Amino acid sequence: MELFSKKNKEIFLSPLGLNNPVSVQVLGICSALAVTSKLEPALVMGLSVVIITAFSNVIISLLRKTIPNRIRIIVQLVVVATLVTIVSQVLKAFVYDVSVQLSVYVGLIITNCILMGRLEAFALQNGPWESLLDGIGSGLGYALILVIVAFFREFLGSGSLLGFQVIPQCLYDAGYINNGLMVLPPMALIIMACIIWYQRAKNPELQEKSN
Repeated sequence: MELFSKKNKEIFLSPLGLNNPVSVQVLGICSALAVTSKLEPALVMGLSVVIITAFSNVIISLLRKTIPNRIRIIVQLVVVATLVTIVSQVLKAFVYDVSVQLSVYVGLIITNCILMGRLEAFALQNGPWESLLDGIGSGLGYALILVIVAFFREFLGSGSLLGFQVIPQCLYDAGYINNGLMVLPPMALIIMACIIWYQRAKNPELQEKSN
């Protein structure tokens, strides 16, 4: 089927690997570092970006032939800001505690380079279905990095995952101590650097692109 052609699969899967928006394109780093001390807010933030990126891509793709070039950035910002406001209100209504943890970072999705980059580079030149796949793929690529970083930070820093204690009490009784450095912001940057190093070491073609 054309909907699931090889090209469309590549559009969807590319951001999850060799064209990851965070680890390869180095976009959206600030929020990726800011909300990853715990796994739960990282998951919510990642899901929020997936939803906003997917819907904004589709909307801009549908409007692409009617948007005057001179105001396209304004239109994109209006679409993204509207979606961000809706998502923010939904989070406050249903997961208020998490929305408090995310603080201003949900609102800052409006300025996330990943969203504006995909709207400019993809949605304005492609149809709604391809734009939907690109939006979901890019959002999932972003969320994947957040989840990996948050997993290690919460597990090693607090001994828990999603708020549940996973390191047995007997280990603490035997002298095990949580790594307090993991909950500090610099460790997010270090873990992110390790992910980037691993990905580039495993895929030499990424090193050639950066040179």
